[in-house]
Amino acid sequence: MTDAAELRGRTQELLAAHPPATTDRLDFLKARFDAGLAWVHYPEGLGGLGAPRSLQAVVDAELEAAGAPDNDPRRIGIGLGMAAPTILGFGTEEQKRRFLRPLWVGEEVWCQLFSEPGAGSDLAALGTRAVRDDGGPSRSSEAESGGDWVVNGQKVWTSSAHVARWAILIARTDPDVPKHRGITYFICDMTDPGVEVRPLRQITGEAEFNEVFLTDVRIPDSHRLGEVGDGWRVAQTTLMNERVSIGGMRIPREGGMIGPVSKTWRERPELRTHDLHQRLLTLWVEAEVARLTGERLRQQLVAGQPGPEGSGLKLAFARLNQEISGLEVELLGEEGLLYEDWTMRRPELVDFTGRDAGYRYLRSKGNSIEGGTNEVLLNIVAERVLGLPAEPRTDKDVAWKDLAR
Repeated sequence: MTDAAELRGRTQELLAAHPPATTDRLDFLKARFDAGLAWVHYPEGLGGLGAPRSLQAVVDAELEAAGAPDNDPRRIGIGLGMAAPTILGFGTEEQKRRFLRPLWVGEEVWCQLFSEPGAGSDLAALGTRAVRDDGGPSRSSEAESGGDWVVNGQKVWTSSAHVARWAILIARTDPDVPKHRGITYFICDMTDPGVEVRPLRQITGEAEFNEVFLTDVRIPDSHRLGEVGDGWRVAQTTLMNERVSIGGMRIPREGGMIGPVSKTWRERPELRTHDLHQRLLTLWVEAEVARLTGERLRQQLVAGQPGPEGSGLKLAFARLNQEISGLEVELLGEEGLLYEDWTMRRPELVDFTGRDAGYRYLRSKGNSIEGGTNEVLLNIVAERVLGLPAEPRTDKDVAWKDLAR
């Protein structure tokens, strides 16, 4: 079994063969993936070595000390935290080898086509349709011979759709069964005909999110993940990983939202009051507890199969971000009401803590919606972590086509 000493040796060999100071960033990342040091708990040949997940920290520490480049989760976080574990868990060997390497090195950006205007919190009610067409010629740039799926519908709140090459997509393939069945999971080429991305301007002024219209989009059956009609089970892997990737992001001590307000507190003593001091101390401790809990949860994960505990972590992330950003605005007083720039822009990065205090305050409002609303996550924690009785669901056994909409 691979141990820490062996991983250090492998990392040193990588650094010797590809010195960070003289190696192109992308070439270094590709070499790291091929050496099995991208995510060490993944199988050999897919960026890993089948090692315990906790040993990733050994590799990361060696590379950081050497000044080696890394990928940027702010740009490719959906691919890293959501698409990759789902492909690993349900993809064919061909799909794994085609998608995981360019995903990890950042050559291909991914987005998530899940939520719809009429299916947000109740995602299983989605209405985007995928119909099998065994006779039509495929228009996909990477299609193989065989049947296609023709997809029509609308998705919304799609982060990074304007820069994405691929999307993870769930669509209804059988309207005659209850809503949690009859859903199938696909990989969608965002450059194919019929895919239209429109910006959604947010309260921050920018359009980080998008709405996506799918009109007669052809997806080859070779880009299906999992069995036909089993898409809800596949999507659960995506959603549970999403909550861990949002709530349990790897950050240094005093990283994230607590960093800027702590820095202001130290550098601007004239702004301090006793009440704000007590609140800042409380939030600092809670932020550190959440950070360490996230680290522990990541180490407990079996590759691609996190449990419902990630929902609790994501709940804490949203609450803390909103309380900390509110405290920061209050601390700054009139300065906290200023806003750097409300110009319409379409950023390539998803950055919760960037720019100024006003941006952080406004952006944090979305934290309790994205990746699962607080209300939905509270239900998950209540039922699947605490074992409390489930809420009555009268539509559980009703065919999707018969549901009121």
